[in-house]
Amino acid sequence: QVQLVESGGGLVQPGGSLRLSCAASGSILRTDGMGWYRQPGKQRELVASIMNGGSTNYADSVKGRFTISLDNAKNTVYLQMNSLQPEDTAVYYCYVGVWDGSGRFGIYWGPGTQVTVSS
Repeated sequence: QVQLVESGGGLVQPGGSLRLSCAASGSILRTDGMGWYRQPGKQRELVASIMNGGSTNYADSVKGRFTISLDNAKNTVYLQMNSLQPEDTAVYYCYVGVWDGSGRFGIYWGPGTQVTVSS
């Protein structure tokens, strides 16, 4: 089993910053991709992703404002969010791709953390 613990969400004024973190633990041989989605309404959308080699992918709406980073040794992914706007308000979910000791691959999700941008 793999557990994900998210932290860093909260209420921030427009133009402010937040840093989300997500730590994975459990039966992990190695991770294979981590990232963040968000769900402002009914649909979940990709925010950013990062592979073990460091390649990243961002939604157009967050490019230049958000930065994703990875600490492989800690199986932890971070999302630095700057210049936050009300439209960034959503529940943010982290995910991780995991190879376990039995050679099985699975995608695991965190419980979600609320980010609210409001004055």
